[in-house]
Amino acid sequence: MTGVYAYPTLAGRIQLTVRRASIDGKPLQIALISQRDRVVALQQGERDEWTEGVLDVEVSLPAEELADGPWSAVTCVAVLTEGATNTRVVSPLERGRDDGCWRGEVRVRRSAHLARAVLDVSVVGTYGGVDGRVIGSSDAPWVVDLLARTPTRHRDVEILEEDFRDGPREWLRSFKDAPWLVDTAGDMPAVLLNTSFEGLAGLLSGARGPLEKATAELVAAQIAEEAWAAMFHSALSDLECGEDGAPQFTGGWRESVLRIMLPEVFPGQPLADALVEAHRRRSESHGWAEVQSRIQLAAGRRGQVPKNLTAAIRAVTRAQEDSRP
Repeated sequence: MTGVYAYPTLAGRIQLTVRRASIDGKPLQIALISQRDRVVALQQGERDEWTEGVLDVEVSLPAEELADGPWSAVTCVAVLTEGATNTRVVSPLERGRDDGCWRGEVRVRRSAHLARAVLDVSVVGTYGGVDGRVIGSSDAPWVVDLLARTPTRHRDVEILEEDFRDGPREWLRSFKDAPWLVDTAGDMPAVLLNTSFEGLAGLLSGARGPLEKATAELVAAQIAEEAWAAMFHSALSDLECGEDGAPQFTGGWRESVLRIMLPEVFPGQPLADALVEAHRRRSESHGWAEVQSRIQLAAGRRGQVPKNLTAAIRAVTRAQEDSRP
């Protein structure tokens, strides 16, 4: 659990990067490390069985802020956690002499993990005579996926096909007219696609031609937008507060969603301040309507709605032009 603390913490950017990785001593293909999505995919077709993966990580800290700040004995550690197995591995990093970046190795033992682990960073220092205070964490954690063959974050949401009308889940029957639902109640959020909704499954899985493909991508973007918004609301509503009343991250996918969305909902604010501001506005309702609009905008961007809507409009326009005599 990562807390928002009353004592001074780092406001500057803390960037975590996975430079290289290997499995049982064999270098991992660079294509399996996505810097954009911050994901490492450890599953390879020719190596389904493996014992240990090693990640070479690098962390950049706000050097000037650290030098001028009130902290001493600052150290930096990489923290690998997985809620499904209750695993927590802390790896100390060493500071480079030339550029000030912190580097080290994170070992991922296959027997200790189930599917997806979260790789984060904690900056620890002494303040007010108290050792071991967490004064910062990375702006965006990485995902270490032990099952994926491509480094994407799409598995943050499960896609499940369900028959809302005649399927075994009775509670879905009251939503029989809905094309999909976003379920955030479980350990992993899920999008439930209604197979009884005429044409939906076929469109998403078997679109043919430019117009159908553009339509399918637009529908998928809308689903993603609703999923991001629902996950953000769920994560915000499940926040816990410490003894001082400050909201705290609770780990798992909810923390990941908040870390990704908060900088977009409250741009320019440090992550800790954005968390406090979101919690305050939701609790007090003051200014919450404005935040709702920001959430919708951020979720739309995450789902790539503007891009796919533009593509769909262009596809329709071209189809209309081609049909003219």
